[in-house]
Amino acid sequence: MKYLHTMVRISHLEPSLDFYCNALGLEEVRRHDYPQGKFTLIFLAAPGDHEAQVELTWNWEAETYGGGRNFGHLAYEVDDIYAACERLMRHGVVIARPPRDGRMAFVRSPDQISIELLQRGEPLPPAEPWLSMPNTGDW
Repeated sequence: MKYLHTMVRISHLEPSLDFYCNALGLEEVRRHDYPQGKFTLIFLAAPGDHEAQVELTWNWEAETYGGGRNFGHLAYEVDDIYAACERLMRHGVVIARPPRDGRMAFVRSPDQISIELLQRGEPLPPAEPWLSMPNTGDW
């Protein structure tokens, strides 16, 4: 058995790609348009690790997706959690659960998919502004 990918439905293509690629730092691995079914599949992966992928499914006809925490979250290990959170904030992403412990943070995609960021190796020393930053919304 081999893990292939996790599928996430997105409601708007460009804001989602901006979030996943530019803010979060994933790269597009491949894309397939299916005009007969009116949808596009976009496969993303962390740089240097194309084994674990996220499949964004964009249905061309507008749909509204409910948010439910039953999905859980996507998780990515990062080299520097503070730098990753700073990059996300520069892209206008709200840090829902700041990395106060130097180890873990949560953000949400434009479609409210929860994404956990974990510090590679040992936690970084607690630092401001993260140490005193409150949680925002659900994560």
